[in-house]
Amino acid sequence: MSADNVIAVGIKDSTQSEAALMWAGRRAEQLRVPLTIVHVVDDRWLIEPSSWRDSFKRSGEKLLEAASARIGELFQIEVTTELLVGSVAASLGQYARNTSLMVVASGSPHLGGTLTDRALQIASASKGPVAVVGGTADYQDRQGVIVGVDGSEHSLNAVAFAAAEADRDGQELTVLHAYNAPQPSTDAGLAPAELRRLINDQERLILAETIAGLSVSYPDLPVKKVSEPHKEPVRALVEASVNARLLVLGSRGRGGFSRLLLGSTAHGVLTHIACPTIVIPPEDASEQP
Repeated sequence: MSADNVIAVGIKDSTQSEAALMWAGRRAEQLRVPLTIVHVVDDRWLIEPSSWRDSFKRSGEKLLEAASARIGELFQIEVTTELLVGSVAASLGQYARNTSLMVVASGSPHLGGTLTDRALQIASASKGPVAVVGGTADYQDRQGVIVGVDGSEHSLNAVAFAAAEADRDGQELTVLHAYNAPQPSTDAGLAPAELRRLINDQERLILAETIAGLSVSYPDLPVKKVSEPHKEPVRALVEASVNARLLVLGSRGRGGFSRLLLGSTAHGVLTHIACPTIVIPPEDASEQP
């Protein structure tokens, strides 16, 4: 099967994984594409004796068999299963290069945030887009697709993905640019008000350039531009996505270090996930070893 038309979902025995499984099944049915259900036997637990290793594998096979049966009862799609052995994050990240989308669960609520260590690792290691789904699969009553932008090439890729999603589903696309404008001072030789205006003009230009061409590619797509000059990007995106159907982010932005696998904004949003969130890797990620 071509990577262009396969969705994969990584599962384990948890409520959060069940939500991710249902979300992936519904998406596969809507797109009329096959679904592969994947379970990874963590090789950290594959210790002697060999009977223990076999027991873990049999448990994984039963988990996959039951998940496949549930999907088959609910959705009219082609379903296959795959049992992998190794590091969970690395295995699913590598497997994502053979799919159009890898779907994983977000984790368990804790202390007002979300423990998404495994989802973060998978998004960091992935060679393809990763969808992180929260504790419920029912987002059908929500409206709108949101994409976070900062003018970087990575965010342009996210905009292209989000626009295609919104256009296909008949949703409004909100392009959100949040930034903490530095406190202006007279050190630059400009009056504070003038410096603030220049900074805001520059950021508005970034937002305008980011969506340039969308009206040509998607003439019927409603696009809403939102600029948040006084909010941290993570806070702005989490608040904006509370009632959204989907949030799309680039894995890295224009800030920080290009060698980081997952940018601070994507990391922060995934630890406070408010709706299904798709993280788009750099275009060259699939070419990296």
